[in-house]
Amino acid sequence: MTPELMIKACTFYTGHLVKTHFCTWRDIAIPLTNEDDILAEKMEKAMKYDNFRLQKYIFRLWHSFTEGQKKLLTDTLLRIKKMCHRYKLIAILIKWRDKARHNNKKREDELMLKHELQLLKWRSKLKLKVVAREEFIFPEQSASGVFLAGEIPKCDISLLPESVISQIFTYLTLRDIVICGQVCHSWMLMTQGSSLWNSIDFSAVKNIITEKCIVSTLQRWRLNVLRLNFRGCVLRLKTLRSVSLCRNLQELNVSDCPTLTDESMRYISEGCPGVLYLNLSNTTITNRTMRILPRYFQNLQNLSLAYCRKFTDKGLRYLNLGNGCHKLIYLDLSGCTQISVQGFRNIANSCTGIMHLTINDMPTLTDNCVKALVEKCSRITSIVFIGAPHISDCAFKALSTCNLTKIRFEGNKRITDACFKSIDKNYPNISHIYMADCKRITDGSLKSLSPLKQLTVLNLANCTRIGDMGLRQFLDGPVSTRIRELNLSNCIQLSDVSIVKLSERCPNLNYLSLRNCEYVTELGIEYIVNIFSLLSIDLSGTHISDEITDSAMEMLSAKCHYLHILDISGCILLTDQMLEDLQRGCKQLRILKMQYCRCISKEAAKRMSSIVQQQEYNPSDPPLWFGYDYEGKPLKKQHEITPLKGDEQVTVAESTHSSEEEVV
Repeated sequence: MTPELMIKACTFYTGHLVKTHFCTWRDIAIPLTNEDDILAEKMEKAMKYDNFRLQKYIFRLWHSFTEGQKKLLTDTLLRIKKMCHRYKLIAILIKWRDKARHNNKKREDELMLKHELQLLKWRSKLKLKVVAREEFIFPEQSASGVFLAGEIPKCDISLLPESVISQIFTYLTLRDIVICGQVCHSWMLMTQGSSLWNSIDFSAVKNIITEKCIVSTLQRWRLNVLRLNFRGCVLRLKTLRSVSLCRNLQELNVSDCPTLTDESMRYISEGCPGVLYLNLSNTTITNRTMRILPRYFQNLQNLSLAYCRKFTDKGLRYLNLGNGCHKLIYLDLSGCTQISVQGFRNIANSCTGIMHLTINDMPTLTDNCVKALVEKCSRITSIVFIGAPHISDCAFKALSTCNLTKIRFEGNKRITDACFKSIDKNYPNISHIYMADCKRITDGSLKSLSPLKQLTVLNLANCTRIGDMGLRQFLDGPVSTRIRELNLSNCIQLSDVSIVKLSERCPNLNYLSLRNCEYVTELGIEYIVNIFSLLSIDLSGTHISDEITDSAMEMLSAKCHYLHILDISGCILLTDQMLEDLQRGCKQLRILKMQYCRCISKEAAKRMSSIVQQQEYNPSDPPLWFGYDYEGKPLKKQHEITPLKGDEQVTVAESTHSSEEEVV
């Protein structure tokens, strides 16, 4: 550093120091002259700021208050609007209720008037018929008096045309025909008509006929026999070999024959190649018989192997040998639990033309078995799977390739509403649906069934999850006009609403079962009279009172002329007049049950038994589980049950439609 720079630095430092101390001294020593003005200015600014803050606070309070008042006003207006709307709806509902009551009362009055007019018209017609009958009886009585004075003409049945005689003798069993042939020579000639021996049922006389008689009968009528029934007959090999003499045989039933063997089937097959129907159910046949079937029975159409458990999957493969059983259209494999998936695949390869399939009591049947079968059997139209618990919705999906018209399941817990989801597209021609005791079926299934136009029979008994909503949706579709038979037994959620809908939408309903539907009452039953097409109805187990009197039965007789079955058991107020009304109005009545009807006399019941085919009558007191006594009063404590006397029960059962009659 040079001396000149040193001098400059000292001079600058000394001047700066003097300046700083002088300014400090000046500020302290010289007082401020305008301090009051500055203080006044600051106070004015402070007051303005304080006033602004106060105004801001008050404005916020006012703003929040006005917002709250505005919201309160809005809520109040909304509540007033809702109250006005509610009172308006109440007024409309009250007006609608009064109008509905008025219309309902008017309709009931018109309906009662219509029924009374019909009853009066019906009674007048009956009076005219009675008068005309009495006028007709008097000349007939005089003629009968003249007739009794002379000789009694004999009725010679042999003078009738041959076709009429044959028709009369067709109602007799084999034993009765043989007895008639022993009456006289003319009757023996009448029993020799060839048409009477086209069908021989040995099962009805299996306990009294001898094997020698069977052989002689088959030898004599071997050219005329078309149908033979040996069900349950215990026959020797020699007797079964005589079946081969019937070259024109078309139907053969040897079910439940414990002596039937493969050897006897070989003789039958060699002599009867034209068999179309063959029933081998519950026999001991093996794979040897299965090998014979395609070789000799090339025209076989119906085959039943139910409960035949000695053949295997290999035996089913034999059905494809030679010309095979390709004409088979009906197959019954019920109870054949030994058949596996491969066995069903063998059936599909051999019998591609199957149309009707029955597989009952088959716990081993699975979805894979059904899939293997329908791979090549696409012509199936009806299936019956009763006692097949492992079948599920997958089987229905596999069956979508077939044009099903009839399905029947029972006691299945794996089938759900999904199987009916596209039923109108997959099975548009289905006419019969039996899905009894399928617990997982709900109202959704009924909604899916409503578009079906060909459905005539629906059985959903014991499907307890079905209710009024599902039935209403079902009946709203086109299916309601076609339905003929409806079974809703134990569908406990159904009520009177369903009955009203049925009377409105089902004009062609013939059979209806509402057994154990607890919510069905008398209010709903009143509408059943409007279903004129009903032939049978089951209302047992419903909440219908026991006051069904003669007037109600008179109305029933006047309206339901096509009634076939009637059960009035426990109706203690009915009298003999009711039976007279039934005779006039329900002339097609076939079955009548009158258990515990004390006011109906035995004489009237006996007269009625000659008119109906089957009748049950018991004039004793109602049992305790009916819940009321012989006067209709509810039971409060248990009473002892008085034993029935031997002559207090009359039961008459006659039927001309049974295919097999017991031989006394």
